[in-house]
Amino acid sequence: MAILSVKIDVTKLQKERFFTGAKGTYADLTILLRDEPDQYDNDGFISQDVSKEERLAGEKGPIVGNVKWIKRDDQPSAPPTNDPGDSYRAAAAAINQGEAIPF
Repeated sequence: MAILSVKIDVTKLQKERFFTGAKGTYADLTILLRDEPDQYDNDGFISQDVSKEERLAGEKGPIVGNVKWIKRDDQPSAPPTNDPGDSYRAAAAAINQGEAIPF
């Protein structure tokens, strides 16, 4: 399971794009996830959808919010470090346990 935190600025939603459904009033939104977090540590953003015709004409919906990962199934339990000493410590531990030299 993945958990995302979402923040939407509702004042940026274009109300003329809202539609009524069986159980309420809705807005179509799209979440776009980036490969790397942005300068504010957001993992993606949310835009309001436009019609197919508008999309084909090159129009884009307004960006109305941001997304941050809270938890992902493929996320390691401890964040990886960029410490170059980690590989050396692992090699030393393997040697101390009688294993072959790993390099």
